[in-house]
Amino acid sequence: MGRFAVAFLALLAPSAVVASPIKARTPYQVKETHFAPRGWKRVERASADRVMNLQIGLKQGNFEELERHLYEVSDPSHERYGQHLSQQDVKDLVKPSDEALDLVHEWLQDNGVAPTGYSTAKDWITIALPVDKIESLLDTQYHTYEHADGSRVARTSKWSLPAHLHDHIDTIQPTTSFFRARAEKFDHVVDAGWIPPAYKTPSNSTLNKVCNVSSVTPECFQTLYGTKGYKTRAADVNKVGFTNYLGEHPIRADTEKFLAKYRPEAVSSAKDFKQFTIADGPGDGPISEKELADGTDKEANLDVQAIAGISYGTPIESYSTGGSPPFIPSPQTPDNTNEPYLVWLDYLLAQPSIPQVISTSYSDDEQTVPLSYATRVCQEFARAGVRGTSILFSSGDDGVGPDGGICMSNDGKNTTQFLPGFPSSCPYVTTIGATMHFQPEVVAYRPPFDRDGKHFGAYTSGGGFSNYFEAPAYQKQVTADYVKSLNGTFDGLYNKTGRGYPDISAQGMYFAYFYNGTEGTISGTSASCPLTGGIISLLNDARIASGMPPMGFLNPWIYSTGYKGVNDIVSGSAHGCDTLGFPAQKGWDPVTGFGTPIFPELVKLAGATLR
Repeated sequence: MGRFAVAFLALLAPSAVVASPIKARTPYQVKETHFAPRGWKRVERASADRVMNLQIGLKQGNFEELERHLYEVSDPSHERYGQHLSQQDVKDLVKPSDEALDLVHEWLQDNGVAPTGYSTAKDWITIALPVDKIESLLDTQYHTYEHADGSRVARTSKWSLPAHLHDHIDTIQPTTSFFRARAEKFDHVVDAGWIPPAYKTPSNSTLNKVCNVSSVTPECFQTLYGTKGYKTRAADVNKVGFTNYLGEHPIRADTEKFLAKYRPEAVSSAKDFKQFTIADGPGDGPISEKELADGTDKEANLDVQAIAGISYGTPIESYSTGGSPPFIPSPQTPDNTNEPYLVWLDYLLAQPSIPQVISTSYSDDEQTVPLSYATRVCQEFARAGVRGTSILFSSGDDGVGPDGGICMSNDGKNTTQFLPGFPSSCPYVTTIGATMHFQPEVVAYRPPFDRDGKHFGAYTSGGGFSNYFEAPAYQKQVTADYVKSLNGTFDGLYNKTGRGYPDISAQGMYFAYFYNGTEGTISGTSASCPLTGGIISLLNDARIASGMPPMGFLNPWIYSTGYKGVNDIVSGSAHGCDTLGFPAQKGWDPVTGFGTPIFPELVKLAGATLR
């Protein structure tokens, strides 16, 4: 299957649209154009009666002010550090203007459309319409696009609005977004006792005793990162959460087996963690026959087991989000293909109390979404950060992009370039890379062939520079220094002034875990992210127990102070796009960030105490 759908702007000229838009104050003008990314091909016109939920993102009233607050309360050198905003404070800052609401309501009413829902701040309006009505409303055409894996969605390459609404509406989805919240995990079978090539046995006898390179356990993580022996003291306040998509939910029986073997004092966590289902997401129960046949729930099991294994004592919350109802299946689109991501964010931000750390192990290429969608989703993460929540994302498992000659932009010209990920490229989240081995830790990498020549597919910690977001002030110097050190290597393949990621890293190779009652191993930044989330939750515990607020948005602290409390990773690179990719080096790099956590040092740098 080709990397891109063919350019088809000519097919979407106004003359080709089935129905002309109904009257408007001003003429319709194209609001957004976005090509289908690699892996997708257009196959046919979308079914006219296929009903979709459109999420209309109105321009937020004063996001610039919210961003100012975010950086002030997240900067350890600022007098307002730690003075996070309330849910109401945030709502007041982002609610759209009365003018914007009135004009959008007028437009919908003129087209005979009634909203079906609103976000708490009314900056998102939801409407449910069949495709033919959406085509008229947005002066466009929808087609069915098929991914290489066989899944299908109804999308368009461009859409329009009356000119007077362009400044009041940021984005409408699903239209041009091909975002797929794929789990950044890498399944494989490892022979018991297998020692990977180039592995160096730790000289530290304690590490050597508890760290098995072919099956890494919580005791190894606790010892390696210095959390062993820490007792939580703020469980009545502190929480840690993780998200699930694609029909995933954690299986309690598997988590119980895992904890009984590797963290027996924490076994109650398997029954105690809260499971929230959103928008018809999967419920809390044992694995079904279909889930087992599809390999579903491996990611969710990994997440909860990685967190519970390191942060025992801190309450855990799991969010499993389905698609956006209502959904009426048709022969062309038998599955719900609406956008679940914004549904979870709307749910989260509507809660008066949210976890102080939330880990997400799902992402996609940045170019799968248009800039408008990426910007608005990123702003939602800023809303969580200013309330005192650390949002963590996996950096991806393809290095600078997949091998095989498919690293191309979707600019309509198939320009060769590295492929940054999203939401890992958002400047308001903390992005987590992956390492392997123990002394020293190196960039997580598994070549596409194992030692007996059997093909498994390559895996390497993701990293790079955003094409959408400029490097924020907190990291501008270190990213510029790294680019300078490359001395022209990879010029033209990446955005030298973009937001660099990841920010920090943790172990991400051969995690021991249980699935369907059986122990195995699994790898990926899907593993390093929840592990880091558990460690940050312990840091929050120490802060709260010391009479201090939680860390909140981490990056300004990491880049100004926290980097002093990590283990620098200087070996390995972000293999990908048929190259070695960006190399790890001393200091920050776009493959492991600043490095891996040293918990006692981080606690000290955060101004807290261990006990």
